[in-house]
Amino acid sequence: MVELYDALLVLCGSPVVAINRALAIAETQGAGAALEALQELAADARLTQYQPYWAARAELLARTGACGEARQAYEIAIGLERDPAVRRFLQQRQSALTP
Repeated sequence: MVELYDALLVLCGSPVVAINRALAIAETQGAGAALEALQELAADARLTQYQPYWAARAELLARTGACGEARQAYEIAIGLERDPAVRRFLQQRQSALTP
């Protein structure tokens, strides 16, 4: 999957593809490696208001045990989401984090 996202990234350069690539990396190399890939996107201004970026970041941070940072990323994702069902899902994920 990562190789497919690499090819797609070359074709379109989309930050959305890069986020999905990072999530694929999480499945093969772990959350830490995925966070490194995601960190490369942090300077992209298009993502500051993109809820899936923050939700992905929160999930990866939670997987590494960085619950405080994950909680903050979930807070941003929740604030950006308009769909009540998705907001509830994100709030549940945030509530499930250990203190």
